[in-house]
Amino acid sequence: MTKEELIEAIGSMTVLELADLVKALEDKFGVSAAAPVAVAAGPVAAEAAPAAVEEEQTEFDVVLSAVGDQKIQVIKVVRELTSLGLREAKEVVDSAPSDVLKAVPKEAADAAKEKLEAVGASVTIR
Repeated sequence: MTKEELIEAIGSMTVLELADLVKALEDKFGVSAAAPVAVAAGPVAAEAAPAAVEEEQTEFDVVLSAVGDQKIQVIKVVRELTSLGLREAKEVVDSAPSDVLKAVPKEAADAAKEKLEAVGASVTIR
């Protein structure tokens, strides 16, 4: 099969078939195709964009928006959540807004948000 034939075959697939294909490729090669999916879905059909939006988000980033009055306590919580050293945790807190955790499950993101807000920090989950 040539590259052109492969592209033509992908172009004729439905959104659900494309999602299954991407999942199969991710499983086979042990990679995540988040960025290529967005690129591939664009030229397929106008229906592709709404279907991608409807997918439930499974990984979340915890972003420290503001430190608050208890900077030392926030640093301690960041160290607890990330296992960073003191210097690295201080850099995360000093450079707010900054990512504390990336690509974690919803439960872990909510738990981290609660811990950080308990010591006065402002946190966003995206």
